Amino acid sequence: MSQDRLELLSQLPLRDNLRGLSPYGAPQIDVPVQLNVNENTHPMPQAVVDAITEAVREAAATLYRYPDREFVALREDLAAYLGHGLTFENLWAANGSNEVLQQILQAFGGPGRTLLSFPPTYSMYPLLASGTDTGYLEGKRTGDYTLSADDAARQVIEHEPNIVFLCSPNNPTGTALGLDVIEAVYEAGEAFNTIVVVDEAYAEFALAGTRSALTLLPGRERLIVTRTMSKAFALAGARLGYLAAAAQVVDALRLVRLPYHLSAVTQATARAALAHADVLLDNVEDIKRQRDRIVSELTALGLVPAVSDSNFVTFGRLTDPNAVFEALLADGIIVRNNGLPGQLRVTAGTEAETSAFLNSLRAYLEAHPEARA
Repeated sequence: MSQDRLELLSQLPLRDNLRGLSPYGAPQIDVPVQLNVNENTHPMPQAVVDAITEAVREAAATLYRYPDREFVALREDLAAYLGHGLTFENLWAANGSNEVLQQILQAFGGPGRTLLSFPPTYSMYPLLASGTDTGYLEGKRTGDYTLSADDAARQVIEHEPNIVFLCSPNNPTGTALGLDVIEAVYEAGEAFNTIVVVDEAYAEFALAGTRSALTLLPGRERLIVTRTMSKAFALAGARLGYLAAAAQVVDALRLVRLPYHLSAVTQATARAALAHADVLLDNVEDIKRQRDRIVSELTALGLVPAVSDSNFVTFGRLTDPNAVFEALLADGIIVRNNGLPGQLRVTAGTEAETSAFLNSLRAYLEAHPEARA
């Protein structure tokens, strides 16, 4: 935003807690290899394109009517996909998981209430807190960005938050939390009636043996697990996020949702994709192979990639991440510079995109041996 626009903005009667903030947004630069925003880089399978096209065509005939505001059929499909004994009453959805998180804060946050999370983590959390006038508390991680059960529980007891957001797998580091951390946070928040949200946007990409927080839902009425169809289902452009929780949590979100917030076209698109989950999850397996390839080859290059349960890899031991970022960009490849010291993040692309990234990075490091710390 230009300085002139910032000055004009400052003259408006903006809420005090929004002054000085910048809107969320990763760079959108039109280059051949875009590996900076954790999209599913694999093309949508033609069978799924055809199914979505037909579903939207049918929905178009009824667009003069409001959509099903309870989107029961979609919630039933989501429950069937997740399993774990969930029913449609345990599911809720909105326009991307960001809107789901916003609705949670609208229902359980607000003035005089607080949200605790543990940076570095998803950068939208403090922005969502500001937008709902919820106080944002920054928890602490260890130097290697891990979070233990005892340390997380201690910080919950110290801060007494109304809500805790746990990102697992974490963005930008990519590593999943152990279920013991989630259990400890939930138990520590018992005395404060704390809502605990586990953001599992990248759950489908987790390493073998990684258990979902969905397994912890029974008997925990203050636990919420959020998911998205943007990543594994390649629907970033459709905007469909959802959650699983106790039925009374879903009832609470009905109090703050906008009328008919989920369009008929969105519902039709999501249902068609869910009907082809097996085809889309085949792409997920290929993405995981490319992710593991990135981890292996970055290690061979003398860099330090984090353990990744996601469709991206954060890697370090760079003396000047900005210089590496610019060199890759000059080769038509964009990755993400999150500002973490000595580190960059790259999305696992197609085999060709992954090769382009690795070849460019290898050539840069060979020409600039001082680039490795």
